[in-house]
Amino acid sequence: MKQKKIIAMLASGGLIVGMSLATQALAMSHGGNKYVDSSKEMVTNSAGECWRAVGGTAGPQKICGDEMPMMAAPSPMDSDGDGVLDADDRCPGTRAGAKVDRYGCEVIENLTINLVNDEFDFDSAVLKPEMKQALSDLADRVKASQGEERLTITGHTDSVGPESYNMGLSNRRAEAAAAYLESLGISGIATKGMGESSPVADNGTKAGRAKNRRVEIETY
Repeated sequence: MKQKKIIAMLASGGLIVGMSLATQALAMSHGGNKYVDSSKEMVTNSAGECWRAVGGTAGPQKICGDEMPMMAAPSPMDSDGDGVLDADDRCPGTRAGAKVDRYGCEVIENLTINLVNDEFDFDSAVLKPEMKQALSDLADRVKASQGEERLTITGHTDSVGPESYNMGLSNRRAEAAAAYLESLGISGIATKGMGESSPVADNGTKAGRAKNRRVEIETY
């Protein structure tokens, strides 16, 4: 009788062990979830592999030797959308659509001044009073700007005289305007001469020739 009980107990124990293994196999077939004990530590087998269980901790785990997903580096930010990254932006919060310099500071946008109200005298590179006033106004605008403006001054002449001479005269006119702006504290100025090649008025008239004796200043 005792022998039968022992056999029955062994059979029952084998059934329990079999059910446990079957449950474990079912749990492992689900994959993905790691088994943790009551202290939330990963449970591993003798080979150091993590046991898997339904309802365990989801996802790969470094302790289990899983290949961890690569985390993408955060994208550099340009909070005000001016094309200059926040790390390099000296003027954060620039208004939308503003033209900025390399430091993210707003600059005067595409301003071209034709100094033709009080043009140069014939064969002269001497600035007249109205020219100086216009240059002073420009200097004030540049100083008030947060940006780092750069200026290009282009000199022009009428068509009287040799073309080569007029090219030199146009350069002297541009340099005269640049020197005056520099005396007002403005730097970053480039100059060039166009000679008689870009008239804005008819060189066949006295008034037209006067208008062509000019300088143009562009900021950028």
